[in-house]
Amino acid sequence: MKLDRLLSLALLALAAGGAGVARAEPDLLPRQVLFGAPAHSWPQLSPDGRRLAFLAPSPAGVMNVWVGPTKGEGRQARMLTGDHARGVYGYRWAEDNRHILYWQDRDGDEAWHLFSVEVATGRTRDLTPYPRARMQNLVVSPKRPHEVLVGLDLRTPGVFDIYRLNLESGEIVLRAQNPGDVLSWTADANLQVRAATAFDPARGETSVRIRARDGAWRDLARWPFGDSMFLGQINGGSVVPTLAEGSRIYTVSASGANASRLAAVDMTTGASRIAAAGPCDVAETPDDDATVPPPDLRPLALKNPVSGRLEAIGFECAERHWRALKPTLQLDLDRLRDRLGGFPYVISRDRADREWVVATRSGNRPVEYSLYARRSKTLRPLFSEQPRLKDAALPAPKAVQIAARDGVSLPAYLTRPTGEGPRPMILLPHGGPWYRDHDDFDPIVQLFANRGYAVLQVEYRGSTGFGKGLLNAGDHEYGLKMRDDLIDATQWAIDQGIADPKRIAVFGISAGGYLALRVTEARPDLFRATIDVVGPTDVAYTLQTMPTNWRAVRARWVRRIGDVVADPDLNAKLSVRFDGTKPSGAFLIAQGANDPRVNRRNSDAIVSRLRAQGVPVTYVVYSDEGHGFVRPANNLDFYGRVEAFLAATLGGRAEPRTAEPGAKAEVQ
Repeated sequence: MKLDRLLSLALLALAAGGAGVARAEPDLLPRQVLFGAPAHSWPQLSPDGRRLAFLAPSPAGVMNVWVGPTKGEGRQARMLTGDHARGVYGYRWAEDNRHILYWQDRDGDEAWHLFSVEVATGRTRDLTPYPRARMQNLVVSPKRPHEVLVGLDLRTPGVFDIYRLNLESGEIVLRAQNPGDVLSWTADANLQVRAATAFDPARGETSVRIRARDGAWRDLARWPFGDSMFLGQINGGSVVPTLAEGSRIYTVSASGANASRLAAVDMTTGASRIAAAGPCDVAETPDDDATVPPPDLRPLALKNPVSGRLEAIGFECAERHWRALKPTLQLDLDRLRDRLGGFPYVISRDRADREWVVATRSGNRPVEYSLYARRSKTLRPLFSEQPRLKDAALPAPKAVQIAARDGVSLPAYLTRPTGEGPRPMILLPHGGPWYRDHDDFDPIVQLFANRGYAVLQVEYRGSTGFGKGLLNAGDHEYGLKMRDDLIDATQWAIDQGIADPKRIAVFGISAGGYLALRVTEARPDLFRATIDVVGPTDVAYTLQTMPTNWRAVRARWVRRIGDVVADPDLNAKLSVRFDGTKPSGAFLIAQGANDPRVNRRNSDAIVSRLRAQGVPVTYVVYSDEGHGFVRPANNLDFYGRVEAFLAATLGGRAEPRTAEPGAKAEVQ
């Protein structure tokens, strides 16, 4: 069923939902403001503190790196990179003050290359010009300003050795060879490789391995699967990403506790002491951090800009907070939180440590950036990612607890629109599924709330961040009790008078898309509309087609869900089939054509299966995207379709959809 036909049903949906209740609705937020390119984002100080770089759109609307004087206004900045297609979304200063380093893939294929651009001349160089290799794990140090360490899979696809790369000459030298199980590398201030996080796929064990002065490696610490948090089981690491401090490194695990803790480990003796702990896990670096090359997931840490020593570690329950290792630094971080009214994410510090760039993360306003003068304790606003939302009254997510049918307590975030009484609701399961939601500003949540929908985000069993008990409770429950948790939470929202039981939709991306289909498959009577974006519908096929560099990821999936490749019956039990179930609602399914994680055949197959049953499906493929959508034009196109689809099926408000210039959408 086409969206224009669905729109013609909107009045019927309104009538069915008892839409005669008069409510004072806020003005419609333009999609352009929510999903268009940010005005400015991710500012970073040069090491000497004299210049400020940031991301902003070119005159053609493509994201690029801009550079200007620290004390000047934004109009004094000039565009440094010259991308005209996909845009630049991740970068950092080199320690030499002369180069900006940035990374890009091609149309979402995740084959990342590292580039440098000379600030004075704009000369750009591909530092990793190897057609079949990709980069990860970038390490810099003020003591070696003209060099970096970078992981590359030059020898064997998916096996990342670590190389020293000269920024002036482009010379690249192997510094440590990966035996096949290393996920990430750690170096000291002289860029000597000192430690590595390794994952044993057969045993599911995570280990921290250290390197002696003679080059020999040995295991320093080892944790069983259930005690090693997500960061030690994927392309990241259990070692905190600071430069190794002489004979000590910091690790994260949940050994001896439910929540992960920070431990200081002596690299000579292996003796360990707890350096910081809390009721919930050590936080992860936000996945939108433009200073961290993908897919290098690490603990959220604050390190000294000169020595590289760890100074603070982030923890997160319902919201993030800093735990400083020095009382004076804690005073600064607490002062920033009080004055900024949100979590102060310190993303850049000059090498004199006089000025910090701070990003304020809050659920009810876009990210805002400030310059903090540490000596005078003064703040200077820099810019907001979306200044047009400055005066908008946006709802904040509220942390709640929901009991599953078997008594498991599920954390959740509830965002409610204006007005009283039951409202149409969007269930929004996160991806991963070993991931979590946050109380940050989310344009998807704000779009739905502004259009009149309540939004429920559930930390179903298997979610990270709330202790290993909840994480490990998801083992062998992928698409089973994970699905039931989402259904139970939806019923809770109905019982609480939050959700109108006749107007409920589910929207998910990646594993969230899979779960969106699974809950609709189990309860077609409950969900009137289903939106799946890049969801892995055939679980065995997803494992068989994972990227070559996801060996550890695949092993973790098998351990967490079962060996669906070897067990066809289990695969049939977990995969999305809709056998014997004909949903009464409509579907919107979207896919990136170049997705390296979830092959588009997943979406093709479920669309065919649903259409064979006569179920209305709108299927959109974006030809220049991968696992999720990056280009603003594509996001504007897609969320215009989402709005129209939900207005037609649930009766919410919608900004009229028009053709989006530059979008590469193919309706199939």
